[in-house]
Amino acid sequence: MSMLDLIATLPAQLRWARDLDAPAVPRAVEALVAGMGGSAMAGAVAASAAADGDGRVSLHRSYGLPGWVESAAPLVVAVSHSGETEEALSSADAALVSGVPVVGIGSGGSLADRLTAAGAAHVATPPGPQPRAALGYLAGTILRVLEAAGVVGPQSAALGEAADVVESLYADGSGPAVGLARDLADAIGGRVAVVYGGHGVAATAAGRWKTQINENSKSIAYASEIPELNHNEVEAWSAHPDLARKSIATVWLLDPGAHERINVRHALTMSLLNGRVGVAGEVRAVGEGRLARLFSLILVGDLVSVFLAEHTGTDPNEVPVIQDFKSRLREER
Repeated sequence: MSMLDLIATLPAQLRWARDLDAPAVPRAVEALVAGMGGSAMAGAVAASAAADGDGRVSLHRSYGLPGWVESAAPLVVAVSHSGETEEALSSADAALVSGVPVVGIGSGGSLADRLTAAGAAHVATPPGPQPRAALGYLAGTILRVLEAAGVVGPQSAALGEAADVVESLYADGSGPAVGLARDLADAIGGRVAVVYGGHGVAATAAGRWKTQINENSKSIAYASEIPELNHNEVEAWSAHPDLARKSIATVWLLDPGAHERINVRHALTMSLLNGRVGVAGEVRAVGEGRLARLFSLILVGDLVSVFLAEHTGTDPNEVPVIQDFKSRLREER
């Protein structure tokens, strides 16, 4: 299945998670999601979608667990689509040794085997798509696990709205997100994409844009967030304006639901950098809920990455450098 076909399954993935039977997991007031790559992005989506008043959802992208976990005893959610990601396995093992509650999410593999053998919970997601193409399954399942644990409130309505919004924006390949994504890919061309988003929903989406462009189009891309970039990065754009205009294409992600000062900063930053950097365009989130707005931005970025792959003549499904690295890493055991 092509990457474009996989993107088209996103509404169905979100509805699958919406209809998932409530998993039996330990109760908790906060959670730590441990994962890498597409699985970690699913955790970032879940953390960003958590509404005000929900419990804390943190993210861990490495081996083992942070030192604070043993005393705080959050619910550790180890996520690995394949079930073989060594960092996620390390986090799950550390949780089992420490005696903190842990649940796994993924399509099976060693993660499911280890947790099941230890009497811990594991929630199975459908196998098949690469991790970055299974974001709806993974993020939705994380949210349903966090709901069952009591860390966040009910998620069915949010998942349903997100599915509806993505479906209307894609519209069988003829929706507004598709045309916008093609225009943005054309505007970026062969330049380095720099994706800006305000803290929260838009910044999380910007991170997704960056990784999708990296993997799908094999292109360099970066992401930064407002307000942090106002305290450092904006100063750099005055150093080499000719180079910045020629080699950089900025994309600005805007979430109308962000803090009002974030949106003021967004407008001022765009004005300040006007003429100093190349600008590909702006994408405004749509939808009522945080999850819907987030996935509306993610959809456009996923499509942009595939259309950029057309520009570079690469196969968005294949990741030969990553596969080579993993093979070499296994030899180092």
